[in-house]
Amino acid sequence: MRPQPVRFLSLAAATVATAAMLASCSSGGTGEQSKSPILIGASLSLTGGFSSDGLAFQRGYQLWQSDVNSHGGILGRQVKLVILNDNSDPTQVVTNYKKLITVDHVDLTFGPFSTLLTAPASLAVHRYGYAMVEGAGGGQLVFQPKLNNVFDVSLPVASELAPLVKWITSLPPDKRPKTAAYPMADDPFAGPPVQTAQQALQAAGIRTVYSNTFQEKVSAYRAPAQQVAASGAQMVVLGSTDVPTVSAFMQAFEQAHYQPQIFIATSGPDQGIAFLGSVGQANATGVMVPNGWYGSYSNPLSYVMVEEYIAKYGGTASDINADVAEAYSVGQVVDQAVTHDKSLSNAKLIAYLHSGVTLQSVQGKVQFTALGQNLQPAAFVFQWQNGTFNQVLPVSAPGSAVILNPKPHWNS
Repeated sequence: MRPQPVRFLSLAAATVATAAMLASCSSGGTGEQSKSPILIGASLSLTGGFSSDGLAFQRGYQLWQSDVNSHGGILGRQVKLVILNDNSDPTQVVTNYKKLITVDHVDLTFGPFSTLLTAPASLAVHRYGYAMVEGAGGGQLVFQPKLNNVFDVSLPVASELAPLVKWITSLPPDKRPKTAAYPMADDPFAGPPVQTAQQALQAAGIRTVYSNTFQEKVSAYRAPAQQVAASGAQMVVLGSTDVPTVSAFMQAFEQAHYQPQIFIATSGPDQGIAFLGSVGQANATGVMVPNGWYGSYSNPLSYVMVEEYIAKYGGTASDINADVAEAYSVGQVVDQAVTHDKSLSNAKLIAYLHSGVTLQSVQGKVQFTALGQNLQPAAFVFQWQNGTFNQVLPVSAPGSAVILNPKPHWNS
């Protein structure tokens, strides 16, 4: 399947579109007297287990910073990011946000990567009355404390596989997979979407032949992967958080000569060239992943970001990690809220984001529930097809490619 062409705005048109949709922040009369930079703090996993995603988030935050500063900054002031490395450690992330607030005296905070880090980080930030707008902490662990300061701009984790479930249940009974396996990493990001999908698919008559969690470490991947292969399930729904998890399962499947008809993983295949480089283009073909954004997403703001990313880092739209868009969206939402308030007050920021307002981002519309989850997220399923990352679900979405079903054999 050939990729859909990515349409880009010219740089001049990009400027106009961004100004119109985000209420450009370069005008004077903001009421802010200081012209020193606005400091925005974030802790990211630049090393450790989440480093692939953390580095992509860093690119997204920095790309947004460059973009907003090129248009005059916020409230007439330039933006300066202060990013600390948490080494993918929940204890270090708390230490980092305390330092950012009490030592570096940042004005605002952006969230880290992953539910496991966002949950403790949001509690730490809450103690100081700061808002935490984030794009990668969508698991229930983040929202269980019912804090008023946490806002996730992205697709809620538990809803990620809804387009897949809708598609499978829309198929005639004789075209649906008869059996399914549900291996899940023991992670608050990986489990909820798989468990939600399993319940719905079981209710539709698809028999579960494997359902279990495994430890989130490389040495623990092989045994469950072999068990899934031995089950002979026609469909595999893998609860994963990164490329190494998916790669390990795929390698075990290939070695066992096991060919599921449908294979979808909750995270990993969305990471562009990092995924292709790990598993190879031929093996990637047919693998699916849910997400709320992709490089060819039909959104004017997204076109601008994609163009800017390629100009800075090279590659193609399919190569861009979705984490970049999640991070960029955080900046956009904060920009719009601060501009509306004409203030850096975190109390005003929190109140505005809870007001029911609908904001715009490269991922689409953003409107928050009382818990800080996005009410209007886009939800897609993507499939790698001969080196191209194609949106395939919902089938009615503009530019949707035809699903390769069944998935081609490994190394085909």
